Amino acid sequence: MKEFIDEFMNYLSVERGLAKNTLLAYRRDLDKYIDQLSQKGIKAAAKVTREHVSNFMFDLKKHGMSATTIGRNLAAIKMFHRFLVRENLAKEDPTTLVDTPKLWKRVPSVLTIAEIESMIQAAGGKKVQQVRDQAILEIFYASGLRVSELADLKTTSINDDLGFVRAVGKGSKERIIPLGHKAREAVQRYLLKARPRLLKAKTNDVLFLSRSGTRISRQSLWAVIKFYARKAKIKKTIKPHTLRHTFATHLLEHGADLRSVQEMLGHADISTTQIYTHVDNERLKSVHKQFHPRS
Repeated sequence: MKEFIDEFMNYLSVERGLAKNTLLAYRRDLDKYIDQLSQKGIKAAAKVTREHVSNFMFDLKKHGMSATTIGRNLAAIKMFHRFLVRENLAKEDPTTLVDTPKLWKRVPSVLTIAEIESMIQAAGGKKVQQVRDQAILEIFYASGLRVSELADLKTTSINDDLGFVRAVGKGSKERIIPLGHKAREAVQRYLLKARPRLLKAKTNDVLFLSRSGTRISRQSLWAVIKFYARKAKIKKTIKPHTLRHTFATHLLEHGADLRSVQEMLGHADISTTQIYTHVDNERLKSVHKQFHPRS
């Protein structure tokens, strides 16, 4: 099967339009999967059974892989076997009845409104980096962008008059997300007072710049989040998507409908967005336990 991976990757890139990072992740996942099958003496697609696929999933779980990573592995494997059947390289798809057990799904960690406010306030100040970082945090929380999407924003991505940000997500799909007045104010302050000083003599249209005047990296954006979480004395485990999870959860908690949140997050499948309803349910259970006399 290994010889068909290149053809499959070309199919995902050309026909499905998947993003480069997704393609790289899928390739790594499939390499691991096929290597495990080869170790068991299985090299032809016709020899793969549902049990082989399930065992691979459970091995990932046993090695401490997150539910998200396991889900991505399964998505890559399913697409690969469907591709083999479609191209007449295999007769059957062994993944048709394989699904990620619901018990693997983990409720994402989110911040409270007070914690978000503390982080944003922690970035307050007049220094160039503080002005930039406060704008970054405001945009993250106001839009629910992925880290890579925020790094790719251009100065033209922000429409201050209409109050929205235009993001390009997975598969080069574009979406429009409204921005609140606080985020817009923070970005305008950054554009006026900090970005020209970071840009120096350079010329580019990237919105958020590093200290060297070039596009800020995903790693640097992640470092910004961690730094201000520590500064705000937040004890929770903070991950790159924490502000994205928080954005979605707070919208749902305050009455937003699931379809609107799905559109703002750029999820192709609403089942991906539904994880945030579990977060809200956990909050309700906590409130019930705290205040109900017979809890």
